[in-house]
Amino acid sequence: MRAISLIVVHCSATREDKSFTEHDLDVCHRRRGFNGVGYHFYIRKNGDIKSTRPLERIGAHARGFNSESIGICYEGGLDENGKAADTRTPRQKEALHRLVHDLLLRYPEAKVVGHRDLSPDTNYNGIIDPWERIKECPCFEVKAEMN
Repeated sequence: MRAISLIVVHCSATREDKSFTEHDLDVCHRRRGFNGVGYHFYIRKNGDIKSTRPLERIGAHARGFNSESIGICYEGGLDENGKAADTRTPRQKEALHRLVHDLLLRYPEAKVVGHRDLSPDTNYNGIIDPWERIKECPCFEVKAEMN
């Protein structure tokens, strides 16, 4: 089994008023050249947790961190106008917390971060400032909510 040091939370960067299934995600990732969905789990708006990649298989979700991480993605992340926003439903929030809790029981040393928290710290102050983020994904403060 791989050594896991990170649990990385993502959003699908899709509009909250549109459905984006795990099948849609698979097609999207294959079009980008991936061999299937790059995340290990996908959380639908109704709170269903879909297993989309075996944990033993290295993900394709956070360049430079894939070999040591588990990727979780939730459906949404953009408001009806296509702007980055925390669009998680109450069921998604509950499912995400439950999934992260279960993964931390299995990998207690892992840190839980958002994809944007893996952006480079260009001013070397030890904090990923908003202006340093490569992207907004997952559109909420993972560290504050999960830790």
